[in-house]
Amino acid sequence: MQERYHDTNALWRRLKKNKAAVASLFFILLLIFIALFAYLLAPDHTPFADRQMVEIQARKPGYSQLFLSVPKNDHVKEVSFFERLLNGSNDRFLYLPINSHHETGDTLEVQRFIDEDTSFLQRYSIAEITQGHPDQLPNHFITRKYWLGTDVLGRDMLSRLMVGARVSLTVGILAALISLCIGTFLGAIAGYFGGFADKLIMWILNVTWSIPTVLLVFACTVALGKGFWQIFLAMGLTMWVNVARMVRGQVLVIRELDYIQAAKSMGFSHGRILWKHILPNLAGPLLVLAASNLATAIMLEAGLSFLGLGLQPPQPSWGLMIRENYHFIITDNPMLAIVPGIAIFLVVMAFNVLANGMRQLAIDK
Repeated sequence: MQERYHDTNALWRRLKKNKAAVASLFFILLLIFIALFAYLLAPDHTPFADRQMVEIQARKPGYSQLFLSVPKNDHVKEVSFFERLLNGSNDRFLYLPINSHHETGDTLEVQRFIDEDTSFLQRYSIAEITQGHPDQLPNHFITRKYWLGTDVLGRDMLSRLMVGARVSLTVGILAALISLCIGTFLGAIAGYFGGFADKLIMWILNVTWSIPTVLLVFACTVALGKGFWQIFLAMGLTMWVNVARMVRGQVLVIRELDYIQAAKSMGFSHGRILWKHILPNLAGPLLVLAASNLATAIMLEAGLSFLGLGLQPPQPSWGLMIRENYHFIITDNPMLAIVPGIAIFLVVMAFNVLANGMRQLAIDK
């Protein structure tokens, strides 16, 4: 245990020398934190950050709007802290954009905002709005700032981006795990046993390798259907090839080493030799491939969602956000499509830089 502790410290000291890899690691950790607590951190805590307000659609970053919060007539179910953490919570109020307000006795008169040139007068009972507590009326006037603007349906872009981080990371991690499991299993079998098993697995690998990954993912998505679970299954079932090729090559070398031959002579089972003596030596290369595959999976998910074959509305996805707002690129508000694109670029670059740093550690070792 103490030896492993010292090995971890030495690994961290060597990694710290690569400033870009360390910065990427902290950026990824920050992104994971945001993804885990997205519904607690995001201004829009509704499920999928889907609070739509068409009156303020396609607003630029930094836009502010005054709202009147009116209690909903329908009963809104209370949710626990963990339910809100996982899925968000529905609004208990309707948020109506207004320009101004004026109290006249027991009546509240507001100028409902429609657009910059249009508004209309609307009256509300103060008692109904405050639910019998007139002194709380000032609390029902809320000014909100949309730091990244609003999309084509008037939803908060910052909230959609934060919740979308959870979707992108989850799809990437699950797809990378599936590809690692399949690739490691098949590569280890092919490299360790050789013979017919090796020839069969290599034939499957070469056939899969000959088909462009994007087309293969398209085919799997069409066969499995559109949705969250289908997308990472499709990517995981197509990204295992490079893992299997790497594992097979490493196992071919390791199985000829003296300590493996000694383990065979002592009568150890093939499963024990593979699990306890060969695969632990592949942890480093597999971590590097996992980081690289995760970046690839995030890119593929964004591409599929942009083409309409990935996640479906109202689920927030960075690729879907670009699809919904890409026509604004030629208008005066291109940030609606550029912001999720920048998010994809930063995350993919962070994982690739971290993978390169880890690869360099393996080489220096």
